[in-house]
Order: sequence, then structure tokens, then C-alpha cells
Amino acid sequence: MKVEPLLSDVPERLLTERLILRCARPGDGPALQASVDASLEGLRPWMPWAQAAQSPEESEAIVRRMAGQFALRQDLPFSMFERCAGDAEGLHVGGTGLHRIDWGVPRFEIGYWVRTGFEGQGLVTEAVRALSRLAFDRLRAARVEIRMDTNNAASRRVAERAGFTFEGILRRDTLTPDGQLRDTCIYSRVRGVEEPVS
Repeated sequence: MKVEPLLSDVPERLLTERLILRCARPGDGPALQASVDASLEGLRPWMPWAQAAQSPEESEAIVRRMAGQFALRQDLPFSMFERCAGDAEGLHVGGTGLHRIDWGVPRFEIGYWVRTGFEGQGLVTEAVRALSRLAFDRLRAARVEIRMDTNNAASRRVAERAGFTFEGILRRDTLTPDGQLRDTCIYSRVRGVEEPVS
């Protein structure tokens, strides 16, 4: 039976032990800008969109575009905030989401980045586990992937800690942000293998 993406019930907010994952809203630009600007040095080798500081207008346009894509179910980006008392949103500490969606399968790819100073705390793994549950339990995913540059050891550790299986390497399949050919690792969780058939 064909899935109508616009009818998919995707929550706009997910709570984990230490995080709030929330879809973008108008007005989120300053929080995104501060987080990206604080993290440029660490993001620059891996993220094509993080090569230069953003203006306030660029950051606000980005979050409004993300909100539109989320509403249309074309992309499901979430901002990561510290979870404070009473489930209030604290500091913006990164971004994640379900991307490169194929609703016909359904198949999703989880992407992520974390603000400088918050690495190595398991926050990204926590977010990835929450998004995996969303994909499999609510969105009936058949497959969820994580892809990264073969040299991105920290990202590979996240996939492994979150229970994803290493499938292989796509050789010279894409470019680094500075235009060099790179290899890409693929990790996945698949219904009927890592995930139960329901």
C-alpha cells in the first residue's frame, strides 16, 4: 500500500534522557547561527554547508526552509537542544534528522552534527537511537542508513554504538567539501535483521 507522506504522523518534538529534538520554527535562526559559528572548525572537514560563518538572515532562511520541508515531509530535520527542568529547551547543541527519504520503501538516512564542546558525551548516539525508533516504530521504515566519510572516525563510532551494521564502502562516490574524491561508509538497520518484523 502506497504511503502518502503528507498524512504521515511525524511528531515535531522528541524527548530523550538529555535532549529535546524539535523541528525548526521561524525565529530559530539565532540559535542555529550561534551553534554553527561555534563549531565551524570541527564541521568544516565534513559538512559542505559549514564552510563559512552564516549571517543572521541566512540562518533564519535556513530554519524556515527546514520548517517547510518538514511540513511537506520532504525532509525531517530536527534541532538538538539540551533538555532542562520541566522539559524546557536549553542550549542548541546540534542538528540531526531523517534525510534522503524514499517513502515508497520506506527508507531514511540519519544525519547528525554536534556543537563544539559537546562531543564525546553520547548525545548524538542518544539522538540517533531516538530517530531510529521514530523511523521503525512510527514511520514503518524497512531500512535506516547512516553514511559518512571513511575518515570520520567519530561518526563511525556513533553508528556502531547505536547498533547499526557496517555494510561496506562506496569508493570515490562523492566529494569532500574542498572538492576531493572521497569514500563513503554505509551503516544500516534493516527490518527483519536488526529490527523485528511486525
